[in-house]
Amino acid sequence: MTDWKNKLYYGDNLEIMREHIEAESVDLVYLDPPFNSKATYNVLFKEKNGSESSAQIEAFDDTWQWDIHSEQAYKELVTNCTISKLSDLIQAFRSFLGTNDMMAYLTMMAIRLVEMHRVLKPTGSIYLHCDPTASHYLKLVMDAIFEGKNFKNEVIWSYKRYTAVSNKFQRLHDVLLFYGKSEKASWNDIREEYGLKSGKADSHYKQDKNGQWYRWQKRKNQEPYKVYLSEGKRMGDVWKISHINASAKERLGYPTQKPEALLERILNASSNKGDVVLDPFCGCGTTVSVAEKLHRKWIGIDITHLAISLMKNRLESAYEKRLSPYEIIGDPKDIGGAKALADQDKYQFEWWALSLIGARPAQDKKKGADSGIDGLIYFFDDESGIAKKMVVQVKGGHVTRSQIATLKGDIEREKASIGVFITLNDPTKPMIKEAAETGFYEAPDGKQYPKLQIFSIDELLNGKTIDRPYGVDITHKKAQPKSKQKLAEQSKMEI
Repeated sequence: MTDWKNKLYYGDNLEIMREHIEAESVDLVYLDPPFNSKATYNVLFKEKNGSESSAQIEAFDDTWQWDIHSEQAYKELVTNCTISKLSDLIQAFRSFLGTNDMMAYLTMMAIRLVEMHRVLKPTGSIYLHCDPTASHYLKLVMDAIFEGKNFKNEVIWSYKRYTAVSNKFQRLHDVLLFYGKSEKASWNDIREEYGLKSGKADSHYKQDKNGQWYRWQKRKNQEPYKVYLSEGKRMGDVWKISHINASAKERLGYPTQKPEALLERILNASSNKGDVVLDPFCGCGTTVSVAEKLHRKWIGIDITHLAISLMKNRLESAYEKRLSPYEIIGDPKDIGGAKALADQDKYQFEWWALSLIGARPAQDKKKGADSGIDGLIYFFDDESGIAKKMVVQVKGGHVTRSQIATLKGDIEREKASIGVFITLNDPTKPMIKEAAETGFYEAPDGKQYPKLQIFSIDELLNGKTIDRPYGVDITHKKAQPKSKQKLAEQSKMEI
């Protein structure tokens, strides 16, 4: 497939897999789906309701509830699923669990795992990353869909972290259920270096002056002698891989972000260069980033524009010109699409609009009143090492001059250098006048920039960018780019 482009999809992964991913076209699936921890950081998926998708809802909420959408998915699994064992199992689960949060979660997972089985090649594999509180249920679901004979491992990802006072043993591991699509599943026998033990030096093994590994062997009534070793140690099913520490370069601040070392091990074991890797619950994009690094083709899916924006900026920041061609599918491409998204979900519209200028959300959004600053951009325009700030407000409905006056106050309160107002509708003349009267920000080099700038979504879609200083990039500490194209590219990368 010489014309292949990697893909980031925005939307419900069930719908996307059914409509956009061909049967037996994927070599490896890794998924780390959200679970019912009552936290407010993952994404809640719901089933479709007729022709209208109900999946476009608040991000960062992984609480599952039984409702009409769960009921519809359950009935589809029972009446239409071609895997009779799964139909029987899901009915048994309902008899045992009732219609509670766990049942909603298992129903959602089962209907999507059927699609993952469909898109996998006969030589493909799947790794399901799950919470120990649900892994025993999910293993039964996987046995029904992939067949017990294709079960490979229950991998334990062991890690250290700060523990708390508790009346039980501290949980210091996650579970990964590893299945092949068939007995033909690809496998690379990756090995661990003899000189390492859980990532640290192992004194049991030595190297001679030529770099060859050996160990000392001692038998009864014999002098110790060297035993030379030709291959690394075989990998076990308990993986000691550290969590991402607070100062790690790869850390993005995404609450459920997994370490790249974990995904590298999975991709190296169960895929090869040029293979297609699918992550249907992408989050901040660790899977697609590692797939890019290891020269795999990739498909990522997420239901929030926040995650899509994170992945886009992560890829472009890490790989720059070396990044393979990719496309984003499902985000608005014109003003009509933008209006549809704003009508559908104002928070998704807001995150998407912020991504057009490379701004990051100012805070976690919750359902309720719309207030405060929506986005932030940090930049450097001198050698002091102190970042300057731009504040961003996004509006998808009716706009008035008073909103510009409010943003002026926000600029002063936040001690920001520049304020940006993004509107779906065209700004009024009084708004433009109010913004002009705000004056200018003067950069250290003496250049002046409008202190409050208004952009319509239509202008941003047609390439208009913020008039602002470009100094050292906050992520890369690069020298100031020279061309206008570079300026625009850098603006979108700062998130």
